[in-house]
Amino acid sequence: MSVEKHSPEDVALSLTLAVVTSSPAPLLLLDGELTVIAASTSFCDVFGVEAGVLTGQPLYALDDGEWDSPQLRSLMAATTSGAGAPDARDIDLKPPRRPVRHLIVQARRLVYLDLEQTRILVAVSDVTDARADAALKEDALRQNSVLLQEVRHRVANSLQIIASVLLQNARRTTSDETRGHLRDAHHRVMSVAALERLLSTSGDGDVEVRVYFTRLCESISASMIGDVDQVSLTVEGGEGVVEARVSVGLGLIVTELVINALKHAFPDGRPGKITVDYNFHGPNWILCVRDDGVGMPLSAPVRSGLGTSIVRALAGQLNASVEMTPEHPGTQVSIRHTQIALVQDEPETASAPDAGARPASGAISG
Repeated sequence: MSVEKHSPEDVALSLTLAVVTSSPAPLLLLDGELTVIAASTSFCDVFGVEAGVLTGQPLYALDDGEWDSPQLRSLMAATTSGAGAPDARDIDLKPPRRPVRHLIVQARRLVYLDLEQTRILVAVSDVTDARADAALKEDALRQNSVLLQEVRHRVANSLQIIASVLLQNARRTTSDETRGHLRDAHHRVMSVAALERLLSTSGDGDVEVRVYFTRLCESISASMIGDVDQVSLTVEGGEGVVEARVSVGLGLIVTELVINALKHAFPDGRPGKITVDYNFHGPNWILCVRDDGVGMPLSAPVRSGLGTSIVRALAGQLNASVEMTPEHPGTQVSIRHTQIALVQDEPETASAPDAGARPASGAISG
């Protein structure tokens, strides 16, 4: 039985057509006139046409001319001329009485031995479903963000009510010790309420530390400092942004340290100043609360009260160290988070703390 001989050109053409038609991706093989030579089975399945119908059709005549768009013409003109790097185009296919299909079309001019015969390979990706899913996810995220802001607003209102109840009970009690504990609890609740109210107006869940500390100190000052000319509470430091979960710990630390200073630094009506200072450099940050009060007695032992335990616990959660240093006059408590930065001169934002950092022990009067 004789075997039919084929020329190398016929073999090469047959192989090319076989590769194109069997491709799992939607492909079109065009000639120099942008006429369809072959289409992959995947292309026929995706667009619901038969390969025999496509063969010999001009590209712009496909689907009753729906493929004729300025974006596709621009892509094909650049491809056939060889001008510029290969590119892709987003094309909206609008077939009659059917939903719009979003396509990404890429084209490459093939380089092979017979350069006189122009051949162009066109790859088509249908991203209609992917974009619809992305739109649904974006809408869901937007709705969740609105709901979260509403929840935070309601939580802030609820915490404010709780704080008011604590303050009323503090005013009614006849026990000085109980009154002090209730007032401390009031300020702790107010610090979280201030954060929740700030988060309710924040779109991305991050917190601007200067704004947060300023509002927090204004709240503490209004409820604890009767005469602002006698004792002032100020906020210093550059701009910085932290995650919400980090800001909770920072706010509670500031509340504890400010309450501590108001209790112990200015006895017998002594005037003074409390400063909340913070600075960020890349992932490293330091928070300082200092006063110009009477300072710590050198002879008396340091007490370990509730405030001390809270600050140590919160600093430990942030992988930060606590350090107390005497000032002249007054006292400074520093909460320091140190993490080696991989890039120099990073923007001044505080990132989530490094889980590998070790909190150092410190002493705070509480």
